[in-house]
Amino acid sequence: MVLIIDILSSAKKSTVGERRRDEVYVGAVPLRAQKGPAQLIMSAAYSANLWDLQHFMVIIKPSSSPLLSQVLVFDFQPQDPENIYVALAALSGKKIPGFVLTRKLPKLPKSKCWFVGQSRLDAVDAANKFNENWQTDLRIGYHDCRNYTNGLVEYLTGKKYVLEHLRRNQGK
Repeated sequence: MVLIIDILSSAKKSTVGERRRDEVYVGAVPLRAQKGPAQLIMSAAYSANLWDLQHFMVIIKPSSSPLLSQVLVFDFQPQDPENIYVALAALSGKKIPGFVLTRKLPKLPKSKCWFVGQSRLDAVDAANKFNENWQTDLRIGYHDCRNYTNGLVEYLTGKKYVLEHLRRNQGK
């Protein structure tokens, strides 16, 4: 009789003590550019799946969200992404001012959005802590949205180089 009570007691503890874990996704959108020809080129590159001409971000679907479909987006981008002089400076390898942006979306994007895992931590709190320490000088290819996305995903899930993994497996 004692054995049955112990088994039921431990089963109850494991289900009560467990919490649903926040889901972590990576999303991609076209790079932003000034209206006109530059914007058309960026949109065409995105549509053609040119991996290097996309802006990457981390999307968190909190398990505790009052609106079950609502998600939070975390990304790193230039302070003025549509300014042609900022774009030229960035493309020439110079550091430009960047910032970390957090915003809400009503639901997950339907395309260019990949599930990468569940967070080991409270994902929103952890992402905010990660952002406090993120250096905001942006330098294309060295410290940009890709580095931010890889770093935040690793911090939340333990998975390294997630963008490289997604790129290799895209289309499979």
